[in-house]
Amino acid sequence: MDSYTTEKTFTLEVCGVDLSPKSEIKHHPIRHTEEETYTCEICDAVFSQKSNLLTHMVTHTIQKPYKCEICDATFARKWSLKVHIKIHTGEKPYKCVICDAAFCQKKDLQIHIRKHTGEKPYECGFCEAAFSHRTTLLQHIRIHKGEKPYKCAICDAAFTQKSGLHSHLRKHTGEKPYKCEICDAAFSMKNSLQRHIRIHTGEKPYECGICEAAFSHRTTLLEHIRIHKGEKPYKCEICDAAFSQKNGLHSHLRIHTGEKPYKCEFCDAAFTNKSGLQPHVRKHTGEKPYKCEICNAAFSQNNGLQVHIKKHIGEKPYKCGICDAAFPHKSGLQVHIRKHTGEKPYKCEKCDAAFIHKSGLQVHIRKHTGEKPYKCEVCDADFSRKNQLQTHMVLHTRSHTSTTKCDTDDFMLSM
Repeated sequence: MDSYTTEKTFTLEVCGVDLSPKSEIKHHPIRHTEEETYTCEICDAVFSQKSNLLTHMVTHTIQKPYKCEICDATFARKWSLKVHIKIHTGEKPYKCVICDAAFCQKKDLQIHIRKHTGEKPYECGFCEAAFSHRTTLLQHIRIHKGEKPYKCAICDAAFTQKSGLHSHLRKHTGEKPYKCEICDAAFSMKNSLQRHIRIHTGEKPYECGICEAAFSHRTTLLEHIRIHKGEKPYKCEICDAAFSQKNGLHSHLRIHTGEKPYKCEFCDAAFTNKSGLQPHVRKHTGEKPYKCEICNAAFSQNNGLQVHIKKHIGEKPYKCGICDAAFPHKSGLQVHIRKHTGEKPYKCEKCDAAFIHKSGLQVHIRKHTGEKPYKCEVCDADFSRKNQLQTHMVLHTRSHTSTTKCDTDDFMLSM
């Protein structure tokens, strides 16, 4: 097992280049000695043997003389064909002694072993990052250098890794090869599918170190931590608003643009964000998922439940600075303050009436529209206000009759 876990690195004393495995030394340009060398006329590659130069020249001519007899694949080098043949034969002679993994090539086994040992011999010279693969290091270095050699032919996007370009192209093609086996969801990237699977399993591996919150996505955890730290890196360029999450900024910008993409399927209402649409839809469906554990009350929104609970415990944290009034929720205090200031922000568009409460304006508008939504279940009477219906119901109770129609006109005059 020791022969697999440790890969010897050879350092050339002249140039300081680290090469591993030893076979790489053969292909390292022999520029440091006065021995006879063979130089490529097309590029600056230098070789110690003429045969190596001839093999190298094939890469420029794009000749691939070694053909697979099973499929149409062709190769520039004979050993590449030999490795390829193993795909057809299923031959994987290089087996991991720790797990069941097996490989066609010895170097693939050596790289795999590092997963078990945790060895990361390839260190970045710009930061403290280290990698088990040399190719991964080279890809990482492009981030520091700002190199993005893989460019999209359809748009201006560019990427440091080829895999990034492949994933991006699926946005243009609409291809979603990674499919969920539990539901019909499909994704363009494998890691998106892996995150989605956690919805079904309920797995939340990313835990907050400050509170007990846990998340299925690492990015969601990082956004959550900003709440504890008070960080709000996403700033609005129109006003002074700032947000801990990028989607919070996107939702906020719709206030400035007036965009309301979330539309109600039952009425003409539209909202700037999904969280506004969901509680609105419950008004149509009657759904009240937030239930009080003390009594039977239920609410369509969580904040409605929280306000209700304060009535049970008697908590009134919002106190008026002018009088002794106190309220269980902030909105109650804000409405109350208007009694002191005389502010009436809710104005009728058809007359000069104005109101402290929005509900007051809604009731008033019914005088103009003639709407009477509160109907008596005993007789045919209907009313524009709920308290009118409640007072009307007293007449039925007092007369002990459920069939006689009330004189609604006389009743309304008496109010």
